[in-house]
Amino acid sequence: MLLLSSTLPPPSSPVKKPDSHLGGKFISSIIHTIMLLQIVPLELLICVRLYHRTMYLCVCVSSVTSRFPLLSPISPFITDPKSIIKSICDLMTEHWLQGVVFGDDTDQEAIAQILDFISAQTHIPILGVRGGSSMIMAAKDDNSMFFQFGPSIEQQASVMLNIMEEYDWYIFSIVTTYYPGYQDFVTKIRGTIENSFVGWEMEEVLLLDMSVDDGDSKIQNQMKKLQSPVILLYCTKEEANTIFEVAHSVGITGYGYTWIVPSLIAGDTDVVPAEFPTGLLSVSYDEWDYGLDARVRDGVAIITMATSTMMMDRGPHTLLKSECHGAPEKKTPISGNPNEVLRYLMNVTFEGRNLSFSEDGYQMHPKLVIILLNKERQWDRVGKWENGSLSMKYHVWPRFELYGAATREDDHLSIVTLEEAPFVIVEDVDPLSGTCMRNTVNQTKDSGIYIKRCCKGFCIDILKKIAKTVKFTYDLYLVTNGKHGKKINGTWNGMVGEVVLKNAHMAVGSLTINEERSEVIDFSVPFIETGISVMVSRSNGTVSPSAFLEPFSADVWVMMFVMLLLVSAMAVFIFEYLSPVGYNRCLADGREPHGPSFTIGKAIWLLWGLVFNNSVPVQNPKGTTSKIMVSVWAFFAVIFLASYTANLAAFMIQEEYVDQVTGLSDKKFQSPNDFSPPFRFGTVPNGSTERNIRNNYPEMHGYMTKFHQRNVNEALQSLKAGKLDAFIYDAAVLNYMAGRDEGCKLVTIGSGYIFATTGYGIAIQKESLWKRHVDLAILQLFGDGEMEELESLWLTGICHHEKNEVMSSQLDIDNMAGVFYMLGAAMALSLITFICEHWFYWQLRFCFMGVCSGQPGFVFSISRSSMSVKSPSLLAYNMLNVTYMTNPKQIPASKVQTDIGALSFFVLTRRPF
Repeated sequence: MLLLSSTLPPPSSPVKKPDSHLGGKFISSIIHTIMLLQIVPLELLICVRLYHRTMYLCVCVSSVTSRFPLLSPISPFITDPKSIIKSICDLMTEHWLQGVVFGDDTDQEAIAQILDFISAQTHIPILGVRGGSSMIMAAKDDNSMFFQFGPSIEQQASVMLNIMEEYDWYIFSIVTTYYPGYQDFVTKIRGTIENSFVGWEMEEVLLLDMSVDDGDSKIQNQMKKLQSPVILLYCTKEEANTIFEVAHSVGITGYGYTWIVPSLIAGDTDVVPAEFPTGLLSVSYDEWDYGLDARVRDGVAIITMATSTMMMDRGPHTLLKSECHGAPEKKTPISGNPNEVLRYLMNVTFEGRNLSFSEDGYQMHPKLVIILLNKERQWDRVGKWENGSLSMKYHVWPRFELYGAATREDDHLSIVTLEEAPFVIVEDVDPLSGTCMRNTVNQTKDSGIYIKRCCKGFCIDILKKIAKTVKFTYDLYLVTNGKHGKKINGTWNGMVGEVVLKNAHMAVGSLTINEERSEVIDFSVPFIETGISVMVSRSNGTVSPSAFLEPFSADVWVMMFVMLLLVSAMAVFIFEYLSPVGYNRCLADGREPHGPSFTIGKAIWLLWGLVFNNSVPVQNPKGTTSKIMVSVWAFFAVIFLASYTANLAAFMIQEEYVDQVTGLSDKKFQSPNDFSPPFRFGTVPNGSTERNIRNNYPEMHGYMTKFHQRNVNEALQSLKAGKLDAFIYDAAVLNYMAGRDEGCKLVTIGSGYIFATTGYGIAIQKESLWKRHVDLAILQLFGDGEMEELESLWLTGICHHEKNEVMSSQLDIDNMAGVFYMLGAAMALSLITFICEHWFYWQLRFCFMGVCSGQPGFVFSISRSSMSVKSPSLLAYNMLNVTYMTNPKQIPASKVQTDIGALSFFVLTRRPF
């Protein structure tokens, strides 16, 4: 293996400085020493040691034929690039080399291009581990075997976006030159933001031509377009010096602007150009924890392990044998294919670390650092990228540390907020994408550690629109005590306290405007109307046992069953009785003795069956008038039953009970102990609602303190669980919660009636210059209709719609209890009727028939009245038969038989021929 090392000679060795021309840079990077080492296909022990600034690589091989490293110097006085390349190629092809590890102390990207050319010619793997040899190249030779300890352009672009996402820098621009690779850089950025859930906004993509004569003025005109707070730059280090000089002249460096560059621009961190602005961020290869000695050791191990593994798998004939002056030599039994080495280099693990390379020659998993140019003009490591994960030193970007204390005119603000749905909703970072769908919040714990959270909501959307209109950036954080703001012992806490103490420029959230707060802070114009409202819970009632009767009033049921049914039955019976063709006329004419008769009972039974459509055996009338009456009754029954069925479902469901309160002066609030059980109500303390009640209703406030809730969600759970009868709070929040409540069990009194009307506003430091700009931005949102769109998006719930979706549910025993009660009562009544029927049949019926008095009774007269007029003999026979049935001893059996025979003769003689 050949190691090209950037070292200094021993002190006793005089060195002549190379001439300054095209080859000088390359000569200075490979001064003095080329150590030639033969790879032996046996177990190797690699060690690297540094003496002064001269590197020696010791390879100890466990072989009888092992030999010491060979040293082959290159004259430092050779400055012709062609001669240098020829000398190196001759050295590489003179011995049977399997790889080269190269390290230099210059940041010139030309070194990488020369090594790429040599690797393509020799087909010997060259591994650049430092300086210009590790510079990122946009395009390599098709036959290149040049590998670099560093990330690709695409990998660095991804890290840049991760840095921006970490600090919520979603608005940015790109500035590039025509340096090779700029298209890959821009394409990677575009592709990532287009397929991301994050709301990126790329404002400008400037392509600068650095080759024109009057380039500075043209570049200046182009860069005046940049207004983005974050700018990504891709170019060479020399081009960056010019660009930063122009950027400083147009005022887009310093506070309020953050520039992020790849490692190509940062280059050698020991030398910082004066044009580089303070606060410059760069993605660089990790040289702090990954020193040159470790990289050389790993480089030798990578090539050694790849070659050894290939030889063990395929035999010694796979070793490479190449030359500089054309294509690789034709394969012989002992020559190998360079593509085989490439495949093995793409899968190398050493000491438990994945040191594999990609097809384009860059590390698959590079160790990167994020470095920051601080006020002392020194590079400071502020972050690390390892195994696809970014960790930053600062959880909140240290603008004030970089540029000094911010003044009122600065356009980067610190804004405090408070979690309260739907205005501010705080969620964890998406575990799959590791990003936030919307804005992010840095929440401070007691330990002072910042945790990245995701924040969305009505107020967050308003803040984003205002920031875009007014053109300011901001850091958003949650208030530590989770309160809106209350004055305790002369000191304000919560969001108001953060603004009063000037820890925050603004406070955004569900912050109510009131007189006490307005004395210490300024409020913007209100962006939503609110006040005090009362929320109660619908309680499940019980179904009345008479629910099945409630479709009609009691008067209707009385008219139906007492008046209409009986009157109609009487009318049908009378019409049938008097009809010349009715049932009773057959007997009156003597045509059908013992024939059917239509009684009042049969008329009632007929009409009852028609009402409920029961298929019961009935006896229909024969008279025309009676049939017309029955038909009219049938039509009435259809209308009656249809109306009953249509209204029945509404009365069979459970009736929900809602506590009726008229306002804060309601007796339930002012005298809660007068009710049994006492009326329970409360609010969330340390807010404007509690302050209003405390000032206007002190007794009410004293009672409700024992029912205070920690937050809105706890209050809603208490309402549903029955621990609280009413909850008093901001109307805007309660209306939202009522609209989004599952099952719509929570309601606000009076459909959201508001007491002590006020509004939510953005809290701003007293006499701040931002107030007017924020007011105008809010008014513009109202004028453009955007505020209405946000309200419909965040503040509207399904329970507020007038037409809710109809849901079907099963009827349980409570819904049908009344019907079962009626059936049980009917069974009890039937039992009583059964007893009375037997008692009447065996004890009283004969008296009603006239047996007791010897004369025909009332019942007997009704059913047989016509026969008593036309057939007195038949009537006498019936009376005789009844008397015999009740007391057989009073009438001899022979008399009964004689009368029966006479009756038979009478009937036969009356039958027409």
